[in-house]
Amino acid sequence: MLEQTAIYLSPMAQRRAEFGDACASLFARLHLADSADVAASLMAREQPDLLVIDLDRFEPSIDADALGDLVARRAGAPVLLLCPFAGAAWLPALMAHGPVHYAVTPLDAAALRAAVGTRRAQPEVPASDAAGLRTLLDLRARVQAALDGAEDAHTLSEALCAALCTWPGVLHAGVFLLKDGNDLQLEAQQGLEGLLLGALLQRTDRLLQAPLRHAFPGLLAAAGGTAALIEVPEQSGEPALAEGLRAHGVAMALGLPIPADGPGTPRGALSLLFGAARALTPDEWATLQDVTRLAAFGLRLVAIGQENEHLTARLTYISTTDALTGVANRRHGEELLEKEIKRARRYRVPLALLSFDIDRFKAVNDTYGYPVGDMALRTVADTTRAVLRASDILVRSGGEEFHIIAPHTSAIDGLKMAEKVRVAIEQAEIPGCDHVTVSLGVAQLGEQESGDSLTQRTDAALARAKRAGRNCVELAMQ
Repeated sequence: MLEQTAIYLSPMAQRRAEFGDACASLFARLHLADSADVAASLMAREQPDLLVIDLDRFEPSIDADALGDLVARRAGAPVLLLCPFAGAAWLPALMAHGPVHYAVTPLDAAALRAAVGTRRAQPEVPASDAAGLRTLLDLRARVQAALDGAEDAHTLSEALCAALCTWPGVLHAGVFLLKDGNDLQLEAQQGLEGLLLGALLQRTDRLLQAPLRHAFPGLLAAAGGTAALIEVPEQSGEPALAEGLRAHGVAMALGLPIPADGPGTPRGALSLLFGAARALTPDEWATLQDVTRLAAFGLRLVAIGQENEHLTARLTYISTTDALTGVANRRHGEELLEKEIKRARRYRVPLALLSFDIDRFKAVNDTYGYPVGDMALRTVADTTRAVLRASDILVRSGGEEFHIIAPHTSAIDGLKMAEKVRVAIEQAEIPGCDHVTVSLGVAQLGEQESGDSLTQRTDAALARAKRAGRNCVELAMQ
């Protein structure tokens, strides 16, 4: 075995020295390289039995191609990646170039020597078998099904957690989402009873300010936008976190960012806690990446659905509401009157309709200007709504004319309501023109009467109130 040779690649002199101290005795010759070019040159002269790439301090945006070429040149010969726990995105990226083993760092000297010795003795890279592939297909299908029928981000997150917990070995799944104000919160979790991320992380919202944001893989993934993996709880560097994980039987933790629509901060992250540490195969990494893309797609669908609901509600409001006063417009008022007439007939209860307009409103506009006239209309509408019941409906039927649909109201009660409205408006102060008055007509729905007929009778009563001197109430004739 000592006839074997190896190349160790790291841009850090101290790491090269530490690796030499820990592992040089495992090989007949150990070459230390400080760059991908140097490693490539060594490989051209002598094909080593093992290539070890320490990914700490390499930059994906700069070094990915060169390191990928090294893996590809190995043509299936053993490659061991030493991957920082906060940089697990390197693993699927380099697995795309060829088979690799990996170990998550930091590792002490003994653990490093054991990892290298194991990979030297077992050069074959584990791959998914038929049963494993079926499990991955089932997981992808369950995640896809979680997208169906999700009404909001919370229900979608709960469904995602339930799907992820079906993957063998997963003890707990959680979803972190970036919310308004650009802060992170725990949206959903499921799994081992008693394992609560809120207790483990000491909070469930504003997690980008959490003390453990640099140590827990789920928070690291959401904050940094890259996968994070710890194969031993102590690799987090936080003894309390490691103790909490071990207390619940967690041996490995994985955080996967949920990608945003474009460049920038991810939407959040998926958190997976496993009962046993194991190397993830390329197929498993590919499936997990698919899961994060599906999660992002589902969140986009939910957001689009909520935006459509908002736009529909806004369109409905615009099409049914008078823009100046905020009360129902004429068209919507006619629809509401027909509904109330049907309800009154069905349950045999009285229904009253009140009609009123502002006395000498043209003079207000001519004397004080249209802005003051608009203020008068808004004040009249607000004052009227303040004295009406919750069941009463105020409608601006045109110009300075309004209707009040009053369910469960007889003619006598309608007269009392009209007088209450008249007095309130007469006493209301209007900036720019002091006061205005209104004239009102009241009618109760007849047994076989239509909405048009009821409206005509109230308008006729309103006209009589005008002729009677204004600022008064008249009851419609049958």
